[in-house]
Amino acid sequence: MDDPLAPFLLDLDAGKLGDPLPVLAYLAGQVVEIDDRELNAARRRALLLVAAGGDPHRELGVDDRAVKAIAADLYTEERRGELGRGIDALALRVRDLPRLRQAAVFLAGDVELAWRLYALGLLAEELGG
Repeated sequence: MDDPLAPFLLDLDAGKLGDPLPVLAYLAGQVVEIDDRELNAARRRALLLVAAGGDPHRELGVDDRAVKAIAADLYTEERRGELGRGIDALALRVRDLPRLRQAAVFLAGDVELAWRLYALGLLAEELGG
């Protein structure tokens, strides 16, 4: 695998980095085009929901209110299609890594879930600073 992400992907496939689904959704989402101002506004609104929900340092999940809000704020059919194409490209990239291949195929079959997982990654990126 001649890929700068190869060591990271190998660790992810080996289970050293937890659940591969949100990581793969976030990686696949790197092809999704979102204007910085729109993204920042959606993140700010989601952060308010995180803060209103109690401990802002709690672990967020795909069904968290703030994650659903940022997913809805940023959703368009065009972006969903971009994410789907990103997942397809990623599936080819990880085809020799059994755990990641299975996860990528799963995401390709449920792009709605993949979109929420991508939104979770965008919010986590903001929270991580």
